[in-house]
Amino acid sequence: MDFVEEFTDEERLKIEQDFSRLADKCYLDHAGTALYGESQLRAVQELLAGGLYCNPHTSRTMEDLIDLVRYRVLRWFQTRPADYSLVFTSGTTASLKLVAESFEFGPGDAEPGSFVYLRDSHTSVLGMRELVRTGRVQPIERAELLQALNEPEDPRRQHPHRPSLLVFPAQCNFNGAKYPLELCELIERNGLRGYGGDAFHVCLDAASHVSTSPLDLSRYRPSFVCLSFYKIFGYPTGLGALLVRRDAEPLLRGKRYYGGGTVKIALSGPDRFHERRDALADRLEDGTINFLSIAALLPCLETLTRLIPGATMDRIQRHTFQLARYCYRELQALQHANGGRVVDLYHDTAFGDARTQGAIVNFNVLNDDGGHVGFAEVACMAANHGIYLRTGCFCNPGACQRHLRLADDDLLRHYRAGHVCGDANDLIDGQPTGSVRVSFGYCTRRSDVDRLVAMVRRCYVRRSITGPLSRADVLAQYKSYDRPRLVQLCLYPVKSCGPLRVTTGGWPLAPTGLLYDRAFLIVDEHGAAMTQKKLPTMCRIRPDIADGRLVLRHADLEDEPLTIELEGGGEAGEPAAAHLCQTKVCRDSVQGVDCGERAADWVSRALGVSGLRLLRQSGQEPRRQRQTDRALSLNNQAQLLLVNRTSVRWLRDKVGDGDWDGADAPSLDALVDRFRGNLIVETVRPLEESDWRRVLVGPSQFTVDGPCTRCQMICIDQATGERTAEPLRTISREFGGRMRFGVYLSLAGDWADRELPLGATVSGVIEESE
Repeated sequence: MDFVEEFTDEERLKIEQDFSRLADKCYLDHAGTALYGESQLRAVQELLAGGLYCNPHTSRTMEDLIDLVRYRVLRWFQTRPADYSLVFTSGTTASLKLVAESFEFGPGDAEPGSFVYLRDSHTSVLGMRELVRTGRVQPIERAELLQALNEPEDPRRQHPHRPSLLVFPAQCNFNGAKYPLELCELIERNGLRGYGGDAFHVCLDAASHVSTSPLDLSRYRPSFVCLSFYKIFGYPTGLGALLVRRDAEPLLRGKRYYGGGTVKIALSGPDRFHERRDALADRLEDGTINFLSIAALLPCLETLTRLIPGATMDRIQRHTFQLARYCYRELQALQHANGGRVVDLYHDTAFGDARTQGAIVNFNVLNDDGGHVGFAEVACMAANHGIYLRTGCFCNPGACQRHLRLADDDLLRHYRAGHVCGDANDLIDGQPTGSVRVSFGYCTRRSDVDRLVAMVRRCYVRRSITGPLSRADVLAQYKSYDRPRLVQLCLYPVKSCGPLRVTTGGWPLAPTGLLYDRAFLIVDEHGAAMTQKKLPTMCRIRPDIADGRLVLRHADLEDEPLTIELEGGGEAGEPAAAHLCQTKVCRDSVQGVDCGERAADWVSRALGVSGLRLLRQSGQEPRRQRQTDRALSLNNQAQLLLVNRTSVRWLRDKVGDGDWDGADAPSLDALVDRFRGNLIVETVRPLEESDWRRVLVGPSQFTVDGPCTRCQMICIDQATGERTAEPLRTISREFGGRMRFGVYLSLAGDWADRELPLGATVSGVIEESE
């Protein structure tokens, strides 16, 4: 496909140097946030370190600097203070909220105007419905909005008298479709069909548009413009603006709350007398504004202009559009062996023109039978390939519904089935609940697109005409050879590190599952839990437990094992640390006891990362499973994980010998290790465990909490830490896009003073649903 490089070799080299941290990474979520450059941060640091910046309520110098930033931002959008006022906010959402609570739809004794919003809008626009002071609230469809382009001015139209508000995005954040900005003037002049008495003012959600496209407010002049600066520069975050056309300022007088600095006078008595300041920004910027971030905008503007000189945003638009079009066409060309499409693209344009299409590609992956692959699986596979992308509905339920052909009843059915915004519940009854979005910025390279397309081709394109097996097909391949039994026990004393394999006898049970399983974890210098997703080589730390002590070994520190007293939590020979630390495991806040300096030094050297700490879970704040209220250690979701060795053998047979990224296929034991199960069983047939509701292991009883949804962890070789695309790819293919393998268990009945014996008979109980 044709691709013309927008930047010169010198400019490209400067950009690559400014984003050296992307050397081995593929970042494709610029619609989520732009990335800041290294020179940009240096310029910000030099500005802040080189001056004394006081509260603007104190310092006239700071006030002047903020006014200078207002002027520079307005100039960035091709306008001036005489035409637009600029109110700083915390972002686009805050700007939209400010318009909603401030806009006056008419005097109190008259019929109010209308609030009309495009259905394909961000959730923040939908939230405006709860604040606007009018009962005349109505969505408008995309096709209906675009009709306004062809609506002639009606000379018989009655003089509009009701102030009304129309909100739509300059660019759809779901798929990058751009809306003609001529609509701003046409609708404010001609109105909307069906709203004869309404004098419309346009509020333009420009957040997605301005990230990679120019916005010329000297040519297109909506009443209100809402935006966030991190979408353009990556930094600062938590800062946005509301731009208000001067003649529309009188409409923003409905806001009742006032904060510090926004009034001329306020009496503290019961009559509540106060008078607001005159200038719009002075009236609406409550309290002390984010003045240091505002000051930082100056070097951000200057750095981007210096990095890409000459019509900066026009050039960024051309570059990113070409990348998006190239990506769109490459994905569109992919086919399965049976001729079926590999991706389902969700777009309103064919990427013909940068004026109608932004730098976003939205899609879902399809199996060769036309069924959808869940977006959560695609996200896992992308992460396994070092690709950063976005999945879900992107806070745009209207566009998501329209393109995925979901009615309101479908969304309600998905919600009742347990799906909520932002979760990984990607397929319900085979129907996708969201999609995959990739988006591009000025630092994106063509090789990044090639990397994405290669991942999709390698992981999802069927090269032979076969289909996924049914459960009956699977079971028919295997015959009974023995009674189900427990063949291995594994515990992981340090979360995400190597296993302790129980080779003889058995292992004691505890209130949280296996005694000492996931009792410790490693955190970084900021207190964030480390896992193999971040650091695959954690698997090379090997634990052992003997004589009341945990011993950790690593091949690079062969002569320096780390020994931890299990009763005290500190390193053997030194007092247990009393320092408590807070971290998070699967969104749960957990408290840990620091194991001391020597332990911290050992794990840092073993993993080659400075500043790491080893923590043991504190008993002061027990962690509980949300659904069952059972005690949890530092496991992800349940007390125990059961993996069926027979199922793993079946899975290995399904993966082709040449599908292990050029390496030899792993042994059965090595593949079992990748699933990091606690109870390794061997059954008569594969996949039997999927039907179990209760499990008996010898005299011990367990309830099944549900299937384990897999992520890229199973693609990490637990001996070396190296990544492969398998077996996640085959699991998805064989199970119609679902990534479930293994089942979660919880203790049931009397477990006290019991241990699980190796070789015990395993009985799975299937309870028929009523």
